[in-house]
Amino acid sequence: MLKKLFLLSLFFVFGFSFSSKKESKTETENVIILVIDGPRYTETWGDSTHTHIPNMFNHLLPQGVLYQNFRNTGFTITNGGHAAMSTGVDQNIDNTGKEIPQFPSIFQYFIKEKRVDSTKAWVITSKDKLEILANCKDSAWHNRFMPATDCGLNGNHSADRKDSVTVHHVYEVMKKYQPNLIIINLKEPDFSGHAANWKGYLKGIEAGDKYALELWNTIQNDAHYKGKTTLLITSDHGRHLDGVKNGFINHGCDCEGCRHINLLALGPDFKQNIIFNNHRNQKDIASTIAYLLSFQMTTSKGEVMTEMFK
Repeated sequence: MLKKLFLLSLFFVFGFSFSSKKESKTETENVIILVIDGPRYTETWGDSTHTHIPNMFNHLLPQGVLYQNFRNTGFTITNGGHAAMSTGVDQNIDNTGKEIPQFPSIFQYFIKEKRVDSTKAWVITSKDKLEILANCKDSAWHNRFMPATDCGLNGNHSADRKDSVTVHHVYEVMKKYQPNLIIINLKEPDFSGHAANWKGYLKGIEAGDKYALELWNTIQNDAHYKGKTTLLITSDHGRHLDGVKNGFINHGCDCEGCRHINLLALGPDFKQNIIFNNHRNQKDIASTIAYLLSFQMTTSKGEVMTEMFK
């Protein structure tokens, strides 16, 4: 009898302790991923002058952490890169929007475990084909627990839209639905890169830099999001190095230009004005978000980036 009472007392002491710790382990209640599509490291954080990303360097880095050795370890294409960061698995996936990911995403796991409706998780993208991020092939998840989407002109295979329109839609969604989880894709500078437009490519990087600061300021000026929101600014892939194939015009190989990307992270749980040089990759984004928002993601192959936490 005494043994039973002792074990029961341990259950209450440690049970409540563990439960309380789980519920309060992070201050983050919302996560926004901003994907600036296809810049090379050499024109962004690899440029010592930071000419094309002055806002991120001067205003955002002092408030967050930067991973200088962040990488795409899977397939250096748009859909492959986005799928890796949203599912935590590198997947060889069709890049035209004809194929959905094999594995469930952060959005599906979040909606299922938190028992919320689709408007609490959003896929908002300039590229129409990225609507594929809302679903997966896994039979236990297919067509279930899907997030809301706002992609391209009117969904997959409709046509891409301007980044300025996408950003406007993001703010409308945040105001109307107050979602906890959003992924945003801006098609520049990738679009201009493929058009062999060097000036347009650089302007695309500069526009993404401007939108990143604007988004962070919007978060700080919104009572619902301020102090409770993590912003992850990253890329899906880089581009060929000069001298590799057709250089900045394309991407998709194993060269350092295609693989080496970046991650800038800001939020209430993170250190500030810190630069990490250790290797991290896109799969770690999914696992870190699951940790931040306190849900299990058993299929992710990524790791929680614990070193950036306070």
